[in-house]
Amino acid sequence: MRVLGIEGTAWAASAALHDTETNGTVIETDAYLPDSGGIHPREAAEHMRETVPEVVASVLDHARETRDGEGVPIDAVAFSRGPGLGPCLRVVGSAARALAGTLDVPLVGVNHMVAHLEIGRHRSGFTDPICLNASGANAHVLGYRNGRYRVLGETLDTGVGNAIDKFTRHLGWSHPGGPKVEERARTGAYTELPYVVKGMDFSFSGIMSAAKEAVDDGEPVEDVCFSLQEHVFAMLTEVAERALSLTGTDELVLGGGVGQNDRLRGMLDGMCEARGADFFAPEPRFLRDNAGMIAVLGAKMAAAGDTLAIADSAVDPEFRPDEVAVTWRGGATDGSTPSDGEFDERQGAEAVVSLDPGAGRVTKRRLSKGYRHPDLDERLRASRTRSEARLTRDARVAGVPTPLVLDVDPVEATLRFQYVGAHDLRADVTEPRVRDVAAHLARCHAAGLVHGDPTTRNVRVAEGDDDRTYLIDFGLGYYTDTPEDFAMDLHVLGQALDGTADDADSLRETVVDAYRGTAAGTSLDAGAVLGQLGAIEGRGRYQ
Repeated sequence: MRVLGIEGTAWAASAALHDTETNGTVIETDAYLPDSGGIHPREAAEHMRETVPEVVASVLDHARETRDGEGVPIDAVAFSRGPGLGPCLRVVGSAARALAGTLDVPLVGVNHMVAHLEIGRHRSGFTDPICLNASGANAHVLGYRNGRYRVLGETLDTGVGNAIDKFTRHLGWSHPGGPKVEERARTGAYTELPYVVKGMDFSFSGIMSAAKEAVDDGEPVEDVCFSLQEHVFAMLTEVAERALSLTGTDELVLGGGVGQNDRLRGMLDGMCEARGADFFAPEPRFLRDNAGMIAVLGAKMAAAGDTLAIADSAVDPEFRPDEVAVTWRGGATDGSTPSDGEFDERQGAEAVVSLDPGAGRVTKRRLSKGYRHPDLDERLRASRTRSEARLTRDARVAGVPTPLVLDVDPVEATLRFQYVGAHDLRADVTEPRVRDVAAHLARCHAAGLVHGDPTTRNVRVAEGDDDRTYLIDFGLGYYTDTPEDFAMDLHVLGQALDGTADDADSLRETVVDAYRGTAAGTSLDAGAVLGQLGAIEGRGRYQ
């Protein structure tokens, strides 16, 4: 099968021909590069109108020249249906419809972000990878379960590339800013900046404001660029590792234009090597926005019969990856999560946990992360160790089942806890246990504390006479009285259910019901928290 793909979500007017028999992909791209500042939607759309016909004609000529025999030179047309800038998407959609109609071949609408994932899976040969998408307008972690790619974690404000561009615009540098930051960082030194990870979500607004202020206050630009990369890319690497740990997957692929950065690739590669996972990043032509990934995924979709009638092919600027029904994976694994069992030693996302059920004791050692700058690593390990001990105790005082804290050593980043539970919730996600977790979070919130990472790995389930549901691992927790912070706990729990439960939608409803019911007996305003939860989940982060 030969598929012509057309990409045009923001800046890259691109067309490609993918041949499934030879696995060859020819790409033609004409990039829009603004004179100053970031991407201007009107200018980008004008660029698309001028150049999409040219790149399509070039690739179509190549298809005609290389076809075997007479007839139509391609078997299908695929186009980037979203997410992206509406004016740009409409130009691409119109071109794809016209070409498919003229040649009388099937039309395929491709989700741009899923294409970033699938090109990595396609070229790596991986079966069931986690994907970290790091592009201009987007940043998120995806995992496959029950016929869809689930968003396990994502930016709470802006995409990673756009965030860096905001900093470089403050300096008066031209677009794109990422390569310029990477170049200046090579001679920089470390300085402390904010670091915000909430479960597997992350935020860039605070660090970008701090970076601008640091430059304005006289910090050397090279030092700020260096530290910006160290913090931002460490955040992305940490959430990728958390996703690997949550799902039990040992494959990671990188997608998106920011993935061309050597430091980010090095961090991810080092993290995967340390935990025995496989890492793959496509070559740069498949990382930045390109029609090759659209054509490759378009071919898979067309072969599965996942095509569009022209009347049903409207573009969607806010097309989320978790809205896509994955029809093309056939008998591939379903992202099912195996039980960890009860081994003497287990590796989590940031710590090694040694289990001694006979002595009723658990020792948790926060590992030094080689991908992080030593100063940042020391700061996070010590602060999280202290927070975990304090919040575990305070949650217990609030009526939440937690293990007793037996010993704390912030210098060595080591904790000793009472051994609790028979297994993680991840191994057997049930409605009664999820109801318990939601009730526990309501009690924590009523006491003014946030768990920070309430995934199904951080819940221990007891059996027999005890039969309680325990919350563990408060290392990302903190004290607050803000409904949005409480809502983030529920959001993280929902994402974890998406990635590990077969009936996540109904379990999300259980969370809301149990949370509201428990809060009714406290001073907690559940309505305000759940209202903020709706706002968090309704943000248009894929525009």
